[in-house]
Amino acid sequence: MTRRPERESSLSLTRRDWLFSAAVSSGVLLQANDRVWADEEGVSETPHFWYRLAPEGPYIDSQRDNKAFGFGQGKVYLSEDNGQTWSHDAIFRDADKITFSCILGNGNILFATRTRLFLSTDNLSSYKEVVVEDTDGSDYRTHQPIDPENPGWYFHPLDGVHTWDVNGSEMLVWGNYCNVLGGAVPINIYYSTDQGETVKIAYSFGQSPTFQQPGAGPDDQLGNPDNPVVCRHIHCVAYNPAENAFYACTGDHDRTDADGNNHQECHWLRGTYDANNDSWEWTVLVSVNSNSRYKSGGINFVDGQLYWAADANGKNGTMPHDRGIFRCAPADLADPTKHELLFNPHYESANMIIEDDVILSAHYAPASPYATGIIYSPDLGKSWAQYDLKEFGQRSAIRFHPKNGDGWFRVDLRKGWIERGEVLFIKPKPKRQRPTEP
Repeated sequence: MTRRPERESSLSLTRRDWLFSAAVSSGVLLQANDRVWADEEGVSETPHFWYRLAPEGPYIDSQRDNKAFGFGQGKVYLSEDNGQTWSHDAIFRDADKITFSCILGNGNILFATRTRLFLSTDNLSSYKEVVVEDTDGSDYRTHQPIDPENPGWYFHPLDGVHTWDVNGSEMLVWGNYCNVLGGAVPINIYYSTDQGETVKIAYSFGQSPTFQQPGAGPDDQLGNPDNPVVCRHIHCVAYNPAENAFYACTGDHDRTDADGNNHQECHWLRGTYDANNDSWEWTVLVSVNSNSRYKSGGINFVDGQLYWAADANGKNGTMPHDRGIFRCAPADLADPTKHELLFNPHYESANMIIEDDVILSAHYAPASPYATGIIYSPDLGKSWAQYDLKEFGQRSAIRFHPKNGDGWFRVDLRKGWIERGEVLFIKPKPKRQRPTEP
């Protein structure tokens, strides 16, 4: 463990201060110029990277360059120095219900609770609700839940990269990972071409017979009634600039409905966007059972090659499970004989990010003997290491965000698999450098 240089103690805010301030002010925690310094202790290291938990204070939900968006105690926050201080904030009573956020290239911030989207265009001085537009141009309204306490997670993603440069303009595209906590919800791929001002549906999955509200009648079915493709949730959406195409993969299992019909939930889709007509064309490339390398996530494209992490499970196929980290040409995705297995961690893994030749992935904690298992390659898959960060307990690392201006990846640590826990930062070490303080 290493220490950071001492800073003025009068400017630090401890966890005790955080909770006390919240109690006194009934949620109005920090003024715009109040400062929260990053934790001066707690940096640990492996031979390949340094790591630390986020400092006490706002939950850092997303980052971009030197900006970070956080929330907590009835407010939302924006930092312009990677979470060292929080120079912008706003009262937001449903802050603890936030499930998604994204900092756009022009500085706009799009964030969501379980069922509502909001946009700030002025560093949180104000924000407005954004109503999603359906594929036919009408307002897409969330359903009226039978159980008001379980409205579903409409906008929560499992991955952490959601914006891409598409033909010279930034596009925001993501899918919701849902039907785990919080109630039944339809599964959609969303997009925006105007920095979050307008959000539309790019693809809507069908009505799953399994994931509906308890007690729901025929008129309460969630999903697109005209689409026979069903799934539990979306694992990842990613863009391949070499093809000018998006890829999406879903989970989780084979399900048999009350009439004995089998429904496969593991799909890979390829979508192309026509900017002139503001329209999408989607093709289902693969539909398989859960004991397959196609039950996966962590889609990345590097130098025209497709990389992904497979978390195959179940007993409906050949054992051992067909899992690992794979690579192939995009055109060869449907042909397993043309896939290259780069690494087999032997346990389920469906999250991954690749940046500057570093591959960062992780174990699914409930299915692994690792407490907090990190999978790491410093050289685009030529060599590999696995680390167990046991000090954090049983945690699954998800929602990997690209490195910030200080070189740190941001990672969610989830309790079990999906319940929000802590935020972890990981900073790769330069190749062949001896362990030193970052």
